[in-house]
Amino acid sequence: MTVLDQVRGLIERLSPDPICDDCISERLGLSVRQHANHKTRELAGTGGFERQKDACSLCGGIKIVIRKR
Repeated sequence: MTVLDQVRGLIERLSPDPICDDCISERLGLSVRQHANHKTRELAGTGGFERQKDACSLCGGIKIVIRKR
């Protein structure tokens, strides 16, 4: 399973709740936060995935998050 598949799967499991890149990195055990950032930017705008500033459903921080509608 690729990192993109793991990121997509996590976002879909939480749907429609949003998640930030930091929480994605933490939950998936990614060594570099930028891996999550790169993959969420890749998913944004495709297949119902949206990136915007909002509260993360896991950490509560107001930051750029991704969700699947």
